[in-house]
Amino acid sequence: MGVAAAIRNSDGAYLLHLRDNIDGICWPGHWSFLGGQLEAGETPHKAITRELHEEAGLVLPDLRPLATVQQGNGRADIEVFTASWNGDAARIQVTEGIMLAWFHPRILPRLRVPPWCVEAIHLHQAAAQQAGVEDAGARHRRSPPPG
Repeated sequence: MGVAAAIRNSDGAYLLHLRDNIDGICWPGHWSFLGGQLEAGETPHKAITRELHEEAGLVLPDLRPLATVQQGNGRADIEVFTASWNGDAARIQVTEGIMLAWFHPRILPRLRVPPWCVEAIHLHQAAAQQAGVEDAGARHRRSPPPG
C-alpha cells in the first residue's frame, strides 16, 4: 500500500510534487501528492509522516485520513491523508523529484496528474462542501469496480 498527502492551503490550492521523468518510478513526469510506500511494520499514518519529513522537511500535526484510492494498472492502493499548510512551496528543497508548487483544482486539467490524485482532490472538495467547511477530513472509501 502507498500513502500520499492532499495538502491544501487557505486559498484552496493543493501542494503538488513534480516527479522525476525517469523510467522505473510510478507516474514519471507527473504532478502528484507527496508520499511513498509503507516500510515493514509501519502504519499508514506513520509512513506518510515519515515521507513528508524525508521528502520535504514537512511536519504536519493535523494529518488525518481522507480516502483509499486505487491507482489502477495493478499498482497498490493509496491511503490518502489530508492536512493544511500555508507555506511557500518554492522555498522547500525536495529530496526526490523536481519541485513543489501550489495549484488550484481548476488548473488540474492542464497538468499531467495521476487519475487517483484527481479523484482524491474531488473527494476532498466534496467532503468539504458537504461539511460546509473549508477543509475536510471526512473519510471516504472507494469500492472496487464490479467484476
